Amino acid sequence: MPSVALKDRVPFGPKGPLGIVVDPMTWRAAPYLGLAGVLGFGWFAVLAVTVPVSLTLTVVWVGVPLMMATVLMWRGGAMLERRLMRAAFGVRIDDPYRPRPERGVGAHIRWLLADGATWQDLGYLLMLLPLGLVETALSVALWTGSGMLLVQPVLMSLWVATGLHGDLTTQSWPGAFVAMAFGVLLFVVAAYMVRGMAWLHGTLATVLLGGSQEERLRASRARGIDAAEAERRRIERDLHDGAQQRLLSVAVDLGRAQSKFDSEPEVARTLIAQAHAGTKAAIAELRNLARGIHPAILSDRGLDAALSGLAARAPIHVDVSVELAERPPAAVESIAYFIVAETLANMAKHSGATEASVTVLRDHRGVVVDVWDNGIGGALVCPGGGLSGLADRAATIDGVLVLHSPVGGPTLVRAELPCEW
Repeated sequence: MPSVALKDRVPFGPKGPLGIVVDPMTWRAAPYLGLAGVLGFGWFAVLAVTVPVSLTLTVVWVGVPLMMATVLMWRGGAMLERRLMRAAFGVRIDDPYRPRPERGVGAHIRWLLADGATWQDLGYLLMLLPLGLVETALSVALWTGSGMLLVQPVLMSLWVATGLHGDLTTQSWPGAFVAMAFGVLLFVVAAYMVRGMAWLHGTLATVLLGGSQEERLRASRARGIDAAEAERRRIERDLHDGAQQRLLSVAVDLGRAQSKFDSEPEVARTLIAQAHAGTKAAIAELRNLARGIHPAILSDRGLDAALSGLAARAPIHVDVSVELAERPPAAVESIAYFIVAETLANMAKHSGATEASVTVLRDHRGVVVDVWDNGIGGALVCPGGGLSGLADRAATIDGVLVLHSPVGGPTLVRAELPCEW
């Protein structure tokens, strides 16, 4: 079973040249990078016309609606780019805009123009031209060059059979196979270049399309509040539907037993036994609920013991490795625990995995939690889903949740939780 370590966090992945070439992420990124120059030129051409014209016409108020439409257009373009970043590079960037006002033209204008994310969107779309041209030029040159070298033996065969020279790099069989070998090497280089450009482009997109640090912090706090409110409602529902109903049944049984204690002692004895069983069931439910809020073993013995307990209750074998020289803050411990608990629960329900591992270690920014399984993959972070809730929980301390789950597996859920020791 692989052990996920910090060295695997480089953008090229841990699989080596063959892994880079066969990784679907490489071939999802390649078409975008090949067309990035076209996208950049298109956006530059549109914005170079609409922005100056609408600004000029605002002098006579005619351009105000046009300017608002232009702003909405580039906002829409930025929102599309965020979706493309996720599809092509696997980079999730949430829309960082302020909440839309309910009414008022002036309020809507301020909502558009006073939001720093609006102008960062414009900067990103303008940046697409030079960045996209470089990406497209490199992509076309590398893929075309490697393709031409790879087909030299085929072209040599056609030349021998038909006498047509075609585009031959060499006119000898040894030279053709040497050219093909260089083509293989250039093909691997092209795949690495695609991943490198994808990482760079995704990083720049995250900075510009993700809004300012203040906006991201506000959004993460809002998601944290929503997650806490959802957790509170869950606890109330579990108490109402579980332990509260059992204790009510116990009270009814005891009341009936008290009324029959003298006249029907055998019935009273049966009711008391029933109440006793109900009390034990209610205690078990309350214990499970308390464990869901904050397990006692986590407070008493730390992450290693708490995660080992989770692994022991999992339906498959789970290796646990906690490499922490000292205990992190309580909030980080709690979030790490519940991320592992929810991930293992999802794995048991949906992944079909036969083995898994949990690794917790420290880097210069805080605690890194990796949960790996060899299941069928295909996991997604959907709004309102379990993984989205984990991302919101991590966001309460400005942490991030990263999911890598190609169809066919394996699945890796990584949580990076910043903290000061």
